[in-house]
Amino acid sequence: MTGHTTARQRLTAELLDALRTDGGVRVVTGEPGCGRTTFLDHAARLFREGPVRYVRADGADDLEEALRTAGPLLLCVDDADLWDSPSRAVLARTAARIRASTVRVTLLMTVANHRPPPPELADLPLLRLGPLTPGDAAPLIRERAEGAVAPAVREELITAAEGNPALLLALVRRLSPVQLSGRRALPRGLVDAEVLADVAGDRLPDDPGGLLLTAAAAARATGEEDADAALVLRACRTTGKDLPDLLAHTEGRLRFRSTLLARAVYVTAPAEHRRAAHLALAEAATDPDALLPLLHRAWAVTAPAPSTAASLASAATDPTSTAPPTLRRRALVRAADLTPDEAERACHHLAAAEQALLAGQTSDALRLLDRARGRTAPASVRGGAELLRGAVLLADGPVEDARESFLLAADLLPPPAAARATLGAADAAWSAGDPTACLSALAPTHTPPTLPLAEACVRVPQESGGQSPRRAMGVPPLGRSREWGRAGATAPRTERAAAVADPHRDHQDGMRAVLLARFDLAAAPLRRVVETGLQGTTPDPLLRAAAAALLLGDIPSARRAGARALAAARTSGSAALEPRALEYLAYAELRAGRHQLARTHAEEGLRTAERAGQRNTAAHHHAVLALAASIEGEADLVAEHAEAALSIARRHGLAQAATLAHWAAARADLGAGRPAEAAQRLGPLVRPGARRGHFAVWMLAAPCFVEAAASAGRPQYAAGVVEDFALWAACGADPQAPSQLLRCRALLAGPDTADELYLRALDRHDDTAGDFERARTELLYGKWLRRRRRLREARTRLEEARLGFERCGARLWAQQAAAELRAGGAAPSAAPATASGAGDLARLTPQQLRIARYVAAGATNREVALSLSVSTRTVDYHLRNVFATLGLRSRVELVRLVEQEEKTGARL
Repeated sequence: MTGHTTARQRLTAELLDALRTDGGVRVVTGEPGCGRTTFLDHAARLFREGPVRYVRADGADDLEEALRTAGPLLLCVDDADLWDSPSRAVLARTAARIRASTVRVTLLMTVANHRPPPPELADLPLLRLGPLTPGDAAPLIRERAEGAVAPAVREELITAAEGNPALLLALVRRLSPVQLSGRRALPRGLVDAEVLADVAGDRLPDDPGGLLLTAAAAARATGEEDADAALVLRACRTTGKDLPDLLAHTEGRLRFRSTLLARAVYVTAPAEHRRAAHLALAEAATDPDALLPLLHRAWAVTAPAPSTAASLASAATDPTSTAPPTLRRRALVRAADLTPDEAERACHHLAAAEQALLAGQTSDALRLLDRARGRTAPASVRGGAELLRGAVLLADGPVEDARESFLLAADLLPPPAAARATLGAADAAWSAGDPTACLSALAPTHTPPTLPLAEACVRVPQESGGQSPRRAMGVPPLGRSREWGRAGATAPRTERAAAVADPHRDHQDGMRAVLLARFDLAAAPLRRVVETGLQGTTPDPLLRAAAAALLLGDIPSARRAGARALAAARTSGSAALEPRALEYLAYAELRAGRHQLARTHAEEGLRTAERAGQRNTAAHHHAVLALAASIEGEADLVAEHAEAALSIARRHGLAQAATLAHWAAARADLGAGRPAEAAQRLGPLVRPGARRGHFAVWMLAAPCFVEAAASAGRPQYAAGVVEDFALWAACGADPQAPSQLLRCRALLAGPDTADELYLRALDRHDDTAGDFERARTELLYGKWLRRRRRLREARTRLEEARLGFERCGARLWAQQAAAELRAGGAAPSAAPATASGAGDLARLTPQQLRIARYVAAGATNREVALSLSVSTRTVDYHLRNVFATLGLRSRVELVRLVEQEEKTGARL
């Protein structure tokens, strides 16, 4: 193969950059068909510092001569594992000399990973080529296909290839132009024995005892990369002393070294051999009635088998079972294959789609939902399919489409499933910024008297971004907002008819009361949701409790429920719920003023959301990261995350994420001392008009806008915003809001009252956590005092502000305070050295310090980018600045500096 994706090209460039500074040797490995040779060739093309020499096995003696060259020189060795042992020994000695010396020679070699690594090369640093991502695979398909490729066909090819470039290209070659264009159906069993045998080549050994096939069958059943070694060995009636090279035995698990070859072993085996392997695994199980043995028995029979299907489906849907979603999904799909009745088959496909969604397999869930939506399916099944489709689109698709799916589901489903659909429709409307649709979705069956909206007050969460009910977004502002004046909504019912708690109905009633600012009616049902959820151990009730707690302003309960939901999701293997739990935790930390903890949760949440294919959830995590970076003064990170959030928000109608991203960019301007630019960005967000931001978010930006407008000499534009903000602060749900309100009033007040307002604001800050907001008030008060020549008081306030900003990593804001101190004739006091930033490292920005520590620990630029949820370009940029700031020339020097200063810090 000759074509590679941009991601692979970036990886090659990063590798060459790392080789210049950390030893000059790397072994590139990967499974058959991953493109090792092409990767090596691309590295050779990118190496422009000097000549490139390919070394073959019969030219190993030339390596000694290469080391005597002045360099720079790139030595390329392909398939080093196929060299004989003496030649590999020469290669190993050459690598050792390159790593131990300062010669300007770089050695890049490839080895296969479907067999154990040669002992001579086992200790050399590895770079493993992983599977292609969908974004990487799409250009490769376009390059090799003859004519246009339909999006659905492209997705099917990417899913079937599982990231293997050679298999992907083999599938493209197999299809005709009319099949690629979608005008003719794809062949059943797209990845068949012929295709896999062609890609695997001669790498499949004989399997006389059936150990390879049995191990492949065991892994296929669970959907995992490995299998229970004891079970496989019992099924084969062997001790496993001499395992084939294709298998690795680690900690009681058997794993194929290559997933491609595992598939090939299974698919190329005769059908009767596969059935025998599954039956042997079922008989070797210690609990024959468990789900896994039942699934093996189901694969040992031929369709149709109604009784087997019924037993399998019953075990897969057993709520007491601890089986992970991937295993349940496979069992339910097999049950559908064995079921002759169309209605029952649709039920099994629906249940399988739900498990696929929990496992984070979004594309697979959508395909299964299509199978469950047939006209012959019962209304409850069609409603359930629309409910799940709405959930998929809410996490990764246009939210307006999600709302329509939820509403259709609510019409088709009986209670309480209809209540879940109703909440989903409200959630989608909230994300879209449509308050009327949100209230309409939450409308009760019996309409009570109308609530005059003029009597309503405003309540929204601090820095939470106003997450939706399920996402724990905040509360929409009412009162003076003109769009809310048009909502014409009514208050929720004031009494509950049922004595038994109904969490969905409680959440619906509480959410509707919150939307109407009837917090007297919202507290009781939402509190029941929190209490009921915290009593459970499964993810869904805990997520609901976290959402309700954030709506109540009960941040400790929100954090507790979110943390427990995250643990429950991980324990149960529910990959789709992890990003949501992390989102609740991130917003809870923002509301509590702990932006660095919010950043930690959001970075992990972004990774899990991208793995689960939840782009909408990823957009909210990008927004949190942009907000956190705006505090830390990392302008490039603010721009990167804000643009990432906006890119998804524009395509999927995410008004919330878009408003949060714009707010983050504006706050970055304010932190950099550009109040006029900040006011210009924030004005459309917070002031009435068609461009006002999301109804549950614009109030969050109000304190920033007031500060920016006042600092830019335009306080008259902020007066109305302060009065709106006062309505929200009066609700008492957010501990930060009262002090922020006093600060806003002080910014607009005359000299005779501003002093007292600043002091009152600082008193209120004493009752809340979070250094950042208090430091902002100290900074503004210090500026006000300095301009009135009260220099001694000003210095005290400004020094407190500077220290507060430094404690929370707000570098640019700390620089503002230091500049004000110098303008008042005082030099900022030196901050004490700490273990987190002593000596030279204290000169780095927070993000530079994080990257420096990762690199010093041995991470590549790509690994750092994945860990911090940023692009490799951002890592490259920061690393260059780290080297320039610290006067370093190599990663080795950086490692030494970090180790030295960490030892120094540990002694302080």
